[in-house]
Amino acid sequence: MSGFTFRDLSGISEMNAAEELQWIVWGRDDTPDPADLMMVIQHEGGLVAGAFSEDRLMGYVFGFPTREPSVQHSHRLAVHPDARGSGLGLKLKWHQRDWCLARGITHVRWTYDPLRVVNANLNINRLGGVSSTYLKDYYGAMAGINEGAPSDRLLVDWVLDSEIVCERASKVFRAGFTQDEMLRISIPEDFESLLKTDREAALGERLRVRETMISAFDAGYEICDFDSQTLEYVLAKKSV
Repeated sequence: MSGFTFRDLSGISEMNAAEELQWIVWGRDDTPDPADLMMVIQHEGGLVAGAFSEDRLMGYVFGFPTREPSVQHSHRLAVHPDARGSGLGLKLKWHQRDWCLARGITHVRWTYDPLRVVNANLNINRLGGVSSTYLKDYYGAMAGINEGAPSDRLLVDWVLDSEIVCERASKVFRAGFTQDEMLRISIPEDFESLLKTDREAALGERLRVRETMISAFDAGYEICDFDSQTLEYVLAKKSV
């Protein structure tokens, strides 16, 4: 599956399809963003865009305005299981970047679970996002695929016109990590499976990464890359 059409969703039926896609991706126990709410936010300047294969919704991205006109909060990104491995998540984010820049939005923020390898690779390595904000148990107890561990999240800053993001958009990836005073923080290979098979070990990993990241952020470091080979976050001192 390679050919997708990207466009804003239109009307309640397509919003309903996006709501259904959330259940498919996160499970029936998860609470989706309602179709009517997404439609209203779209009317007020938010982004609700989809990737279609013919008439079938295979992925979507949902973002809404913030108190700062140049900043959007990206709340959801979903890819149908049938489109996994197609790079659709990355394509949806580049579509979001184009959509935002066309409207004078230069900064997008969102949260994600720092222990999910796929998301770490997408958000930090492939897109060029950075992070220095750790949110402990941000959503409280969650169900679905997130059940069983505190809902810790990283807040990602995606500066759309920054040098690193422009490089990533041009498919430029600098080789190696050579900056002085780098830190590395490893994450488990498959946190989702660990949650299912050994919750005590999963909780231990959650707390280890939480403590290490918060300490690094407090010391003035930020996440600047993710090494997909070693499954390690790469952190450097923030530039003054």
